[in-house]
Parts: sequence; C-alpha cells; structure tokens
Amino acid sequence: MPDIIKEMISNLPEGKVCDAVFEGANIVLYTKDIDFFLDNKGMIKGLVDMFKKRIELRADPSVTEPQEESEKIIRKLIPEEAGTGNIIFDTNRSRVIVEVDKPGVAIGKQGEILKEIKEKTKWSPLIRRMPAIRSQLIENIRAVLYQHSDYRRKFLDKIGHRIYDGWTRGKKNEWVRVSYLGGARQVGRSCLLLQTPESRILLDCGINVASDDQTYPHLEAPEFKIDELDAVIISHSHLDHSGLVPYLFKFGYKGPVYCTAPTRDVMSLLHLDLIKIAQSEGKEPIYTSDDIKEMVKHTICLGFEEVSDVTPDVRITFYNAGHILGSSLVHLHIGNGLHNLVYTGDLKYGRTQLLEPANTMFPRVESLLIESTYGGKDNVLPPLAEEEANLKQIIKETVARGGKILMPVLGSGRGQDMMIMIEGMVRSGELEKIPVYIDGMVWDITAIHTAYPEFLNSNIRKQIFHKDENPFLSDIFKRVGSPKERQQVVEEAGPCVILATSGMLQGGPSVYYLKQLASGSKHSLVFTCYQPEGSMGYRIRGGEKSFVVMNEANGKPEPLEIKMDVHKIEITDHSDRKQLMNYIYKCDPRPKRVIINHGENSRALDLASSIHRTYRIETQCPRNLEAVRVR
Repeated sequence: MPDIIKEMISNLPEGKVCDAVFEGANIVLYTKDIDFFLDNKGMIKGLVDMFKKRIELRADPSVTEPQEESEKIIRKLIPEEAGTGNIIFDTNRSRVIVEVDKPGVAIGKQGEILKEIKEKTKWSPLIRRMPAIRSQLIENIRAVLYQHSDYRRKFLDKIGHRIYDGWTRGKKNEWVRVSYLGGARQVGRSCLLLQTPESRILLDCGINVASDDQTYPHLEAPEFKIDELDAVIISHSHLDHSGLVPYLFKFGYKGPVYCTAPTRDVMSLLHLDLIKIAQSEGKEPIYTSDDIKEMVKHTICLGFEEVSDVTPDVRITFYNAGHILGSSLVHLHIGNGLHNLVYTGDLKYGRTQLLEPANTMFPRVESLLIESTYGGKDNVLPPLAEEEANLKQIIKETVARGGKILMPVLGSGRGQDMMIMIEGMVRSGELEKIPVYIDGMVWDITAIHTAYPEFLNSNIRKQIFHKDENPFLSDIFKRVGSPKERQQVVEEAGPCVILATSGMLQGGPSVYYLKQLASGSKHSLVFTCYQPEGSMGYRIRGGEKSFVVMNEANGKPEPLEIKMDVHKIEITDHSDRKQLMNYIYKCDPRPKRVIINHGENSRALDLASSIHRTYRIETQCPRNLEAVRVR
C-alpha cells in the first residue's frame, strides 16, 4: 500500500487535510479547518472501515490555542475531584497529556469533557492516571518523550513508511524461520531472531545474570545483522528477556522496540539498576543511561489485543501472559495468512495475587513457542493456599524468637506478590502487625504497578481505585532508601520482614542483608522465586553453608557461614508442569507445532516428549544457534 495516505485523502473533501503522517502503523491526518476537526461527520470512521487501519484526525499545530491559555481552560473544565496533576503539551503532535487521579471523572460521561477541551483549545487530549505512589522514573520517561517530540514524530513516520511502502527485499518464495540466539534449553538470555524474506525481528533480547561465561545471546551469529534489524519485540521486563536491549542502541540500532507501557517503564528501571550494580562492583557497565534513553525514544507501546503492523509482512498482537505486570504473549500474523505464531515469553496459566491467567484464545495459531522453566515431570507445585500457610508459619516462628525474615525477591512480580500476600495476612488478623522493609527496585516498581491498574486482576484493580483500600499503601511497608537506613534495619529494627533485590542473591541489597544476618540462627532466609544454576541463591537453597564473599569496605575476600534457617516457598509466576500441559489443552485453536524453550535441558526435553505423547502434536526442542523453519 505505497499510496495509502494519498488514497485516504482522495476520499475526503478537497482542502480538508493539510498534512498526513504515519505514527508507526497508525495514520494521523492534520487539518486547519476547525469545523472539520470538531465534526468530520463520520468521514474518518468511514476511512477506518474502508482501510481497516487506525486513523486519527488532529488540528494542525498552527491553529491550537496558546499553551498557557489552554492549560487554564483544561484545569477549569476538569472537575476538582479528578485530581488534576501535570499538564504536558506535545507540541509537534497537537496532543495534550493530562495526568489525573481519577481518569473517569476527567473524561466525563460519554467523553463530554474531552470534547469540550478539543472545542475550546483545539488540542487532542490524552488522559493518563497518576500513580498512587509517585514514580520519578515514569516522570523521567515521559519527559524524555516530550523533550524529543519532534524526533518522535519523524521516527514514527519513518516506521510507517517502512510498513506501508511495500516490499524492500523482494517477495520471493515465502518462508518463516526462527533462530535461537539464546534461551534454548536454558533459563536466561532469551533472544530469538524471526526471519522472513522481508523481515528481521528480534523476540526478546535478554542476559543471564547468573552466568559469567554464558551471559549474553549469540549476537555474533552470522544471521544476525544489526543494520538489517526491522524491529525488537519485548515480551516482558525481566532482565533475562530485556536486559540487552540498550546495548543494541549503543551499537547503532535505530528501529522500534514494541512492548506494553508497563514493560517499557519497568525494564528501564531494571536497566538503570544493572548499571548501578556493575559500578558498585567495580565493573564497567555494558551500556550507559544515554543508551537507555535512546531505547525509550524508540519504544512503541501497545495495549493488550491492540493489533499493529510492524513490517510489511508481520502484524503483532499482545495478549496477557499472566506472568508479571505488562507481560505479553506475542501473536504474530505473518504474510497474507501465511503463518500464525505465538511466542509466550514467560507465562502463568493461573490467577495470581496480581494478575489474571494467561490468554488462551487466538484468531489463528499454527506454531506455539512456549517456555518450560517448570516443565519437568516433577515440577508440580503445591496449592497456593498451602504455601501461604507455610509462609505465615515461618514468619510467626521467626518473629517469636526475635528474628528477621529475609526474602530475596525479583523487583518486578515476586516482590509485589509478597507485599500483597503479607498485607492480606495482616489485614485479616492472621499475622500480627510487623514492619515490612522494602529495599532495592521493589518500591519503585510497585509505584509503576499503581500507574497501570488496568493490567492487574479485577480485585487489585478495584482496591487501587480506592486509596484507603490500596494494599500497596499499607502502613506496614517501610521504604529503605540509603545505606544508613539499611544499617538501621539490621542493627536497630526488631522482628520484621525484609523484601530486597536481587531475588537470586546476585548483587543488590539482598546480598548486604544476607552478610549481616547469615550468622544469626534466630533469623530466616526464605526463597520464593526461581534460582538459576550457578547463582548464590541456587547454592544456598541446595544446602551449601560456607561461602567466600567480598568485603565491600576493604575489597578483600572473607568467609560467610549460613546459620540462619533456610526455607523454600513454592510460589511462582511461571506455570508449573500441570499448568503448561493444561495450557496446551486449552489453547484455541490447538497449535500444529509446539517449540519448547526457556527451560533447563532435561525439563525442556521432558515437556516436549509429554506434549507429543499426550496431544499428538509435533514438538521441537532446539539448542542455541539452531534455526527452525516453521513454514
């Protein structure tokens, strides 16, 4: 469709459109005709129905009211109870972003307030929810986007031309193949290269934080050429799926990164933390904060079930994966009905403290690429209620003897799961009220959760809408923000729970607390998340008691003896073996091929064998650097 914009304009009265640009796969028409802007008499809807594309009509920047005057009008129009905060003008795109506590109130019945804002200011309003907990990171990300508004407009237009201007590499024999650059028969450094005659797309680009010799994906593979890369799609924010994305920009990538808005925000925070940890350990970070800013500038956020073309022959749709905030199953419609592929990233097929279960309904799916972290035949987890009871008992016993409970957690997902679980026990009276200290990335990522309640399950979403019921705002939670406060928790605080990153005891404040508390037999260490082989957490959970660690004060090695109680709570935001098999059974339509990845060798092979034996579906379990032709 090389002339799609010309064809659209030809279907409108002459002179109504003064400019037309792409915003990625979407199309924006600008007009200087105020009457047409305010009431196009259904013509734009007619174009949407005709072309099956998202089309938006905006006023040309030259006819919008001055920003200072427009802000006064907006603040007057929006009811006080909406809690209006920042008002930010995206000048090059004629949009105004209004941050409020209550979006529904700001929008008005049937959007009447938005219509009035458009009528009186000529700006196109976009209402955004303010986090219940202030997030400096979200503010910084939005500032980067608004400061580079002109660049973003040009960048998005360029992406649109790539999508719509036709085949650039030639439409030859149609085929689809996936090369595993990481994440095959292992957990960590997930990175898949999808290739068609027309497109080159990366599905995730992660690192393995628990490995020194297999840390990064095989970007040196001959099939990967960064200057030919069309798009990067990130399933979720965990570093084993997103940790190397800024590195691509460091080495010249200037294309789009597609993900959900929560994924963009959380992964940016994790990337910044990765730099901080490397510097604290005296290492040279693999990228800088400037590279992270470049990634943010090039990120295109999509909501669940929002269809978007990303190249001339690939269209994607994100669906809820149930794993962590914003985590997505990636559905790819390739060619003109040639092949439909679903990449699960990490998935949870069961309702959790925070999220609804993973989606199983798709328009079409021929190939399913599924994770196998807990895919082995023995990886059947006990009921959630049983593990909640175990955690409650551990906390009660440790508090009774005057000890502290250290829980190393992932900043995104497991940290919030534990906050919700413990807060619920205190609220119901099952636990006495004790402080829960939050250290590392957990608090900042919790703030991001409160900014995107639409991605959470219905129970938590309703609670967040009411400040007095918001579990994340409970007074049992105490933020730890400095080394001095950290020391006070260890030396002065009484019995308490400490939630700290990293969850694998690979750097971060959790290691500090371990060093300080390990020799005390009255304390408890509780593992709640996956411990990859080679990590310190894996070794301690496996029974090791003696370690040599680095003394941060003098830089010398010193012995560390684990005398505190060590517990394992089998709660996971991954699907266990039973759920993975049930997910295949419930998947509609049933895939013709299942490709297993993201799991230890034996678990991946065992899951592949069981799926084939049970459902008579073709299965494959590739190794890293192997390519699978799926069509």
